[in-house]
Amino acid sequence: MDTNILLENGTNELEILEFKVGNNHYGINVAKISEIITYQPVTPVPNSHPSIEGIFMPRDVMITAISLKNCLGQGDSEPGGLFIITNFNKLDVAFHVDQVLGIHRVSWTEIVKPGATVNNADEGLSTGIIKLNDRLVIILDFEKIVTDISPETGLKVAEIEALGNRNKNDIPVLIAEDSPLLNKLIVDSLKKAGYVNITSTENGEEAYKKLDEAAQAGVLDKVAELIITDIEMPIMDGHRLTKLVKSSPELKEIPLIIFSSLINEEMRKKGEDLGADAQLSKPEIGNLVKVIDDLIAKRYGK
Repeated sequence: MDTNILLENGTNELEILEFKVGNNHYGINVAKISEIITYQPVTPVPNSHPSIEGIFMPRDVMITAISLKNCLGQGDSEPGGLFIITNFNKLDVAFHVDQVLGIHRVSWTEIVKPGATVNNADEGLSTGIIKLNDRLVIILDFEKIVTDISPETGLKVAEIEALGNRNKNDIPVLIAEDSPLLNKLIVDSLKKAGYVNITSTENGEEAYKKLDEAAQAGVLDKVAELIITDIEMPIMDGHRLTKLVKSSPELKEIPLIIFSSLINEEMRKKGEDLGADAQLSKPEIGNLVKVIDDLIAKRYGK
């Protein structure tokens, strides 16, 4: 299936691939997908996590195959179906699914946070839900799935400890990150690195509202002298936020960093075109601090 569908930049839209595991409908952002291939036998890995089916090499890259059925508490996968091969956080992973149904172009405004409509097993692994015709499609948190299986692939908080003792810096930093866990980890990490004046928001719309209100009130320098944003967020994504910030006369000079699991070549080009000052892949929290240091020193001399 061709997943190379180009979206106009900064329109707050995304492409969702809809697929089935058992009788349930799920979704994944097409930007995470490298390719979709027919199931093929894998080599089991001794003493591995129960959700890991094994490893295989469709080309020259070794890929870990993960059973989504097992991750979702639906038992073990049977041979057959498809592998959705993904690339995010600099990892190549194949997710075993039963059936692929198609691609839908949707707006982030249509995606809502998980609530009572989702059962407990899915809710912890969902970043959002979208209604397509008569069915609910649960967008899975693939980063959390991988991190739960292999914690060392997550945010590398130990990199902050390696920075040693640092001076406090009260420059205001505004963060847009929808994952409560990652939001807290980023805030805690930045505070350990000396950045103590942090405002965190759950999506681009909330962040932009704070920026706009501060600009109107003439207190922008008290709210944000640096912005850090994820890309994938309900209501308003990070690319849309970047476009709004960098096209605003009042906001455009504020350094903006995109910190996302989706920093591949295509996404980096999009971020550059929108005017992002820096872009980093999400595990690199130590590098994030160094980039913040550089941007603040360059612009503010602080």
